[in-house]
Amino acid sequence: MPDSIVIIPTYNEKENIERMVRKVFSLPHDFHILIIDDGSPDGTAAIVKSLQIEFPERLFIEERKGKLGLGTAYIHGFKWSIQHKYDFIFEMDADFSHNPSDLLKLRQACAEGADMAIGSRYVKGVNVVNWPMSRVLMSYYASVYVRFITGIDVHDATAGFVCYKRRVLETIRLNKIKFVGYAFQIEMKYTTIKHGFKVVEIPIIFTDRTEGTSKMSTGIFREAFFGVIQMKINSIFRKYPEGD
Repeated sequence: MPDSIVIIPTYNEKENIERMVRKVFSLPHDFHILIIDDGSPDGTAAIVKSLQIEFPERLFIEERKGKLGLGTAYIHGFKWSIQHKYDFIFEMDADFSHNPSDLLKLRQACAEGADMAIGSRYVKGVNVVNWPMSRVLMSYYASVYVRFITGIDVHDATAGFVCYKRRVLETIRLNKIKFVGYAFQIEMKYTTIKHGFKVVEIPIIFTDRTEGTSKMSTGIFREAFFGVIQMKINSIFRKYPEGD
């Protein structure tokens, strides 16, 4: 049984999805892919289904109706992956902002003892390509803000390129994860650390998408900014790991 599943949420990613699938499957490890598509009107799901004919045992798709949020897409994928007994469960974007080859580095980190490996843009300087300086600064200082408020030692708290060992996702009560945007990524890291799991950051180079359109919005940043404070306050009244 292959041990690794890459969860890729999609909404209107027809320009990227076939190249992404083929690139992941070209790597020197038997990764499987689970696409979570939120009713893309551009035909993304149809492209994935056509590729399933070529990769019937490695490529899977779960379709949802409407845009239900990044966090709920990953929670859906986590539960599916746990049910199918994958040992290493990954989050990755469809747009090549995350280099698929770095999946190997994240998996190696977890295989060598980490419970969660984060593909980090900021653990060694600032490794971001094609972003305007305003967005680089906003993202970088968002992580500084998260460290200040929460006390967790993570340089890239909003990173969406992550490998989990299955036991982490089996331990966390996924139904209690509240946020859906960037704050979801922060909440997952915070909760993982609060449960006592080992988290490491692996330096990557993040390259902004060249095809398709960004899903970023001011609402997503607003959720992250205020959500961190709320998350910290709520954690005071919770016990980890027993009473999550």
